[in-house]
Amino acid sequence: MFGDRSIAFKLILVITLCTSLIFTVILGYSYYRSKSVLQRELENNARNLALSSVNRVEAVLASVTRVTEGLARSLENGRYSHRELLALLKDTLADNPEIYGSCAAFEPDTRESNARPYAPYFFRSRGKIAYNNEDSFQYLRQDWYQISRELGRTEWTEPYYGDNGSNILMASCSVPFHETSGGARRVKGVVVSDISLEWLTATVASIKVLKSGYAFLLSRNGTIVTHPSREMIMNETVFSLAEARNDPGLRALGRKMISGGSDFIPYTDLYGRRCWLYYAPIPSVGWTLAVVFPEAELLAQVRSLSLTGAIMGLAGILLLTLAVVFIARSITTPLRSLAAATHQLAAGNFDLELPLVRSNDEVGLLAHDFQAMKESLKDYIRNLTETTAAKERIQSELKVATDIQASLLPRIFPAFPERPEFDIFASMDPAKEVGGDFYDFFFIDDTNLCFLIADVSDKGVPAALYMMVAKTLLKSEAQRLGEPDKILSSVNNILAADNDSCMFATVFCAILDTTCGEVRFANAGHNPPLTIDSTGIGYLTLESGFVLGPMPDIVYTTQRLTMQPGDTLFLYTDGVTEAKNRKEELYGEPQLLDALRRGPRDDLTETIHFIRAEVTRHANGAPQSDDITMVAITYRGSGVTRGSA
Repeated sequence: MFGDRSIAFKLILVITLCTSLIFTVILGYSYYRSKSVLQRELENNARNLALSSVNRVEAVLASVTRVTEGLARSLENGRYSHRELLALLKDTLADNPEIYGSCAAFEPDTRESNARPYAPYFFRSRGKIAYNNEDSFQYLRQDWYQISRELGRTEWTEPYYGDNGSNILMASCSVPFHETSGGARRVKGVVVSDISLEWLTATVASIKVLKSGYAFLLSRNGTIVTHPSREMIMNETVFSLAEARNDPGLRALGRKMISGGSDFIPYTDLYGRRCWLYYAPIPSVGWTLAVVFPEAELLAQVRSLSLTGAIMGLAGILLLTLAVVFIARSITTPLRSLAAATHQLAAGNFDLELPLVRSNDEVGLLAHDFQAMKESLKDYIRNLTETTAAKERIQSELKVATDIQASLLPRIFPAFPERPEFDIFASMDPAKEVGGDFYDFFFIDDTNLCFLIADVSDKGVPAALYMMVAKTLLKSEAQRLGEPDKILSSVNNILAADNDSCMFATVFCAILDTTCGEVRFANAGHNPPLTIDSTGIGYLTLESGFVLGPMPDIVYTTQRLTMQPGDTLFLYTDGVTEAKNRKEELYGEPQLLDALRRGPRDDLTETIHFIRAEVTRHANGAPQSDDITMVAITYRGSGVTRGSA
């Protein structure tokens, strides 16, 4: 997967691919542009080369045409004896080296019955001028004579091999001349000048086109007149080649070439090579000169230049790749070392020495920050370890404090199994390890049971310490004074004496006379207890009383209540009614009253457990915010026994 590769690999791969792509595009565009420019230059050069060659050939052929036409005009305008005619023909041949042979062919005189063809002919032979006056020469049916005579104009013949045994490739320019007799103008004969095409072959062969390019010449009929392959000369036409190769394109090209046009087109030559061909006509004879440019040689320089560029580009890409490798390694090597060190740090080895990075770049800054982070983590872990140890120690001490606080409260029920006059049960669930709520019950003499419930302000250790002091004072003062109002007043004065923290406690203190069911009670700002009797459940009416601790000399009032056998007093702290659920909704007094109505009454243990379960259900997982303490006492009567209750 590419995503699992290293940064160095990704960096090298991306930069190398992008560079290669950019270089390929540039090289391809350069090759295309160079090829286009070269083709335009090639077309211009091919046109210039072909036209210059055409002009050179045209100059020779035009000169021959003019000489032949001049000779015809001379014979047409003058009267020459046989001797003078021979001298004229010989001089003309001698003065024009490009002409191979010169002849004046006369029409037979129809006025004489035994008239014979007359065509004196001078020609070159081994560097000399020879004369041929063969009487049997039947020229009247020759093309050069018939066509020129019938058309009455200058005509050039198709190339042919001379029939004088020289086997020389020749062409002839024939011009008719006339005479006027009796007002009528008739053809008197035809002057013909033969030229050897050896010079033309040499001229076309001298056209140098790159290393393997060449030129060739086609006649008006498409016959190959000159070609590097000599076996094709006068033996093949462009159409016969097209037929042999079954090449319709070559046949169409042949038609365009002999039609007198010119063009520069791609072409596949007879050797199967891709070439460019420029052809142009030779106007005086209607022939076509074609120049072939091998494409491979044309593009050789471009390809060589492109190949050189490609080699240089590849070398550049290789150097760039090496540079990227060097840079990538200089970046990623420290990063890999830091990554390895991170694994060690993650395993908790904070004494690991981080790799040394000497540079001041981003990697160096990262290594420096990493070192600082390691030291910070090391300090943090050390502090956290110390804090955790301290917390564990505190938790252990709080556990001991919880046990001590719990041991201070009566926890064994039934608390007075030998006293059937009453049942009493209590519970306290601190919100933290130790709480400020407490309860207590004890006999101050044989018939008076003191029971109380209190709630110290605040929570935690301060509240627990204040609770222990208050509980101890309440018990000692209760046993000493014996009346609720005096007990609360005395304890209040003691607590208020050294209460710099202004802590306080709410207390409901009551004394049950087990002989008659009378309850004497006083309240120091605590929640009113609930009475459960035969008439129902209701709150006990209390006179107002100030909390214990904030200020001395508070006077409390003792109230009295007579409980009938079976009546119950239910005492609780505000942790019950102010218990909150996740929506911050309080449990409240109405739900407490409803729970007491629905809950069991015969067994105080089940009653308190039921109320505790209802409070927990209301909280619905919300954390307990305050201590929850409940005390319930039921008076059974003085005459009952434990078994009958």
